[in-house]
Amino acid sequence: MIETRLLNSFVCVAEELHFGRAAERLHIAQPALTRQIQQIEGRLEVTLFHRTQRSVALTPAGRILLERAYKILSDLTQAALEVKRVEAGQEGRLSVGFIHSSTYGITPILLRNFRHLYPRVALELYEMTIQEQIAALRAGAIDVGVLRPPISDPALQTQLLRQEQFIIALPENHALSSSKAISLRQLSEDSFILFTQRRSPLFYSRIIAMCEKAGFVPNVAQYATQIHTMIGLVSADMGVAIVPEVARNLKIPGVRFIEIADNPPSVDIILGWRASEASPVLKAFCDLASQCPGT
Repeated sequence: MIETRLLNSFVCVAEELHFGRAAERLHIAQPALTRQIQQIEGRLEVTLFHRTQRSVALTPAGRILLERAYKILSDLTQAALEVKRVEAGQEGRLSVGFIHSSTYGITPILLRNFRHLYPRVALELYEMTIQEQIAALRAGAIDVGVLRPPISDPALQTQLLRQEQFIIALPENHALSSSKAISLRQLSEDSFILFTQRRSPLFYSRIIAMCEKAGFVPNVAQYATQIHTMIGLVSADMGVAIVPEVARNLKIPGVRFIEIADNPPSVDIILGWRASEASPVLKAFCDLASQCPGT
């Protein structure tokens, strides 16, 4: 085994082809440099330089070692830089789960900012429901999730990303479409487009609860899974819908978004990750998330 110190000395002599100048460049005495080269030659059992009183030249074996030495030293330098970047959370891999509704707001902003600041981190993205993300986090299948509370598992840690309000989506020809805010009771006779209980249990339960609090059970004309589907159906005059305010970003024509006068509780978006996870990349992601607009 040849130490990097000896390789550096060999490269310096090979580049200078002069032991005196190489010794000055390395800030060591010439006899010490000569002993280092002799040490390398002894270990490899080859002659690396043809030396006369007037000149120094590389042997064929010396030329081969020089090529290899450049690569070895370069690889070591790159390795040192890489591990420092990994330690700083600037390089590595991060698997991220996200709910579909977050793609209309916080998730694209967070991912764009993270890729800009940490281009060497490979992101693996997975669209999942809330329950799928919780299971994937527990199993270590993803590192972090963009999802909604509540999460009761003590093995998972969370961080608030954004608070969103529910709003009402009405067809533009609805009698109340010009209102600034309306109470849910005013929609008790309307047909509703509602999230499915199986795929969106949180939205389903929250919307049913707020309607019951307003004194009625919604008359469901159509169920849907995704926000953009619901807004499209509202645009088609198939009914009204209660959706998170991020639905405004879809800008689908024929729809009016109205605030709910009843002021129901917000629906939050959070980050979730295993409390035992100490990855520098994960920490960098969470730190950046805390600075995103709306957090």
